[in-house]
Amino acid sequence: MNEYLFLIPIALALVVGVISPGPSFIIVAQTALQKTRKHGVYTAFGLGIGALTITLISSLGLFLILQGSSWLYIFFKILGGLYLSFLAYKIWINANTTLERNTHIENQSSYFKSFLTGLFTQLSNPKTVVIIGGIIMAFLPDNIPSFTYIFLGLIAFVIDAGWYLIVAIVLSTNKAQNIYIKFAIYINRFASIVMISLAIKLVLNL
Repeated sequence: MNEYLFLIPIALALVVGVISPGPSFIIVAQTALQKTRKHGVYTAFGLGIGALTITLISSLGLFLILQGSSWLYIFFKILGGLYLSFLAYKIWINANTTLERNTHIENQSSYFKSFLTGLFTQLSNPKTVVIIGGIIMAFLPDNIPSFTYIFLGLIAFVIDAGWYLIVAIVLSTNKAQNIYIKFAIYINRFASIVMISLAIKLVLNL
């Protein structure tokens, strides 16, 4: 198993990256606070699948393509910025919405929508591809053992989904829900401002 020791620094770097606040954190937090724990869980799994997807395509060299093609990178940055801006707009216009958890209709369609929101939020940031790709390439040996890319994808999924599951569970507690209901308009508008700031930062590459 010594040939897989290079996975440890990759995993540690991914952990540091995932716990840094960003669009993914805001989305899973908003979902857990506004809806139900199960919606938050589905969003977390969507983020995890997104991380797995990014890790696999980064392993295949997509991040090198983005780095080598400035126009393609700019195109994806603008596309990602527009999507994050759309999410910021939705949060802002729903700032006054303070529904109790049990008033939400729980069905597979709404859960799947939460999953897709998490997935698209994760995939909307091309800088994530470059960062994950950079981490992988920095620690990946020349001669990689079998199943390395599968292990990398699984590690990324477990780290992302695991972290955001914790966030979703903590923020869907009764105490967190009660605080949210009391200060919903301020929480939502602050989250919206942060989200639009991240969108601008993504496009301008500040």
